[in-house]
Amino acid sequence: MSSLQTIQHMMVEQFDFKLEDISPDTQLENLGFDSLSVIEFLFSLEDKLKIKLPDQRVEIKTVGDLANFVDNTIAVQKGCSD
Repeated sequence: MSSLQTIQHMMVEQFDFKLEDISPDTQLENLGFDSLSVIEFLFSLEDKLKIKLPDQRVEIKTVGDLANFVDNTIAVQKGCSD
């Protein structure tokens, strides 16, 4: 299961974006995210999904990158892999 829909809906709720404007290829920078706002959003995701994201530096440029990072973290924490 992908976290993409959860991320999209959170962005709509928190930032008043339109769902159709948030695709996996959407650049976070084009949505107005900078590195600090990405980190803040990651904290929100942790709370919503009840997960702990790793502290490692990961290059996240698109909404899809963000979803992949979250999905991989969930898979590792649940002890399963794709």
